[in-house]
Amino acid sequence: MSSGRGRITDEEINELISKLQALLPESSRRRTASRSSASKLLKETCGYIKSLHQEVDDLSDRLSELMSTLDDNSPQAEIIRSLLR
Repeated sequence: MSSGRGRITDEEINELISKLQALLPESSRRRTASRSSASKLLKETCGYIKSLHQEVDDLSDRLSELMSTLDDNSPQAEIIRSLLR
């Protein structure tokens, strides 16, 4: 990469785009696989990150609801706490 230099090369940008595309789920990769623009890939990536944030929030809410139904000293509550450590 261009550490120290002021400008990143097209080759480095293409390499970063490929790496970013590899991080997307398979369905997003298919939509952007047709050698699409970097801006389209970035939009897909932003959407994916937003969906991950929403999923984390939803799971956190579900976990809070579950924990509120358990006795704090129950074995189930202890198992959940140990998994969160």
